[in-house]
Amino acid sequence: MVESARRENGEHPRGDRRKARGIRNPGTVTKRPRITTPMVRQDGALRPATWEEALGRAARGLAEVKAEHGGEAIGMFSCSKSTNEMNFAAQKFARTVLGTNNIDSCNRT
Repeated sequence: MVESARRENGEHPRGDRRKARGIRNPGTVTKRPRITTPMVRQDGALRPATWEEALGRAARGLAEVKAEHGGEAIGMFSCSKSTNEMNFAAQKFARTVLGTNNIDSCNRT
């Protein structure tokens, strides 16, 4: 993975026009400090949790909302900085698993 690029004079190739985020920006991966474990809310405060616990809570929460209000009560937001394949997978998941057509992205900004 490329972690950085510099011109011969040491300047960044894009100058001041660097992306602030995105999967192609190594700074989002190497920047410190980062949260490296999932966090769950307990008694109003965040605490570290295992992946199994965090994903289980998320799945139960989505299932409860879907059971009580239907799939259309759930929405999903995808990112324009993701690949087409990732956005396609997100909309497929939203429609087939969550049962919602409420999916949007920041492509218009």
